[in-house]
Amino acid sequence: MMVPATAVAGAIVFGMANGAIAASFAVSGQTFKVGASKLEGDGFKQYGGFVREQDGTAHPVAVSEITSAELYDLCQSMKVPDMPIVLTINAGGGGKPATAKGLLIDMDSLGGDATFENIKIGRDATDLNSGAAPKSFGQSADHVTIIGVEQVTRSTSAAIFTLNGLKLKVNMGKDAKECF
Repeated sequence: MMVPATAVAGAIVFGMANGAIAASFAVSGQTFKVGASKLEGDGFKQYGGFVREQDGTAHPVAVSEITSAELYDLCQSMKVPDMPIVLTINAGGGGKPATAKGLLIDMDSLGGDATFENIKIGRDATDLNSGAAPKSFGQSADHVTIIGVEQVTRSTSAAIFTLNGLKLKVNMGKDAKECF
């Protein structure tokens, strides 16, 4: 879950594109939900961190980095607070998954049935990302599979995010439902 000026800038952009450095932006303060029938990912890293709103309000998060991921039957939903309005984004259906390279997720919670290949639990988080808090807990795996993904998230970024079969819709009224 962190030279000439042109070389430094290039290294930062390369690091962000490969998920090694989190892009710095203020989060909205609102969470959103992400569901998928299955996530397959290579190069999994996870550690604790914080995200900040524009006013400086900090939120503790679990940071997950995945070098490359496939998401089947992806659903993302954002509910407008105190209103019967939900924005949904769907992609990755019909056997053609959504894909991401350099995926970085700051989440509040994650549920599903997970299988990790070559997992290492209890690593120093700075071994996974130099921007992580020293001596904090981290874990990594060569590959992760999660069936029935249910994730509450504060932010997501990726170097490349391909949404095959993208459908975005504003749902209004009593039938406006989130992904889960």
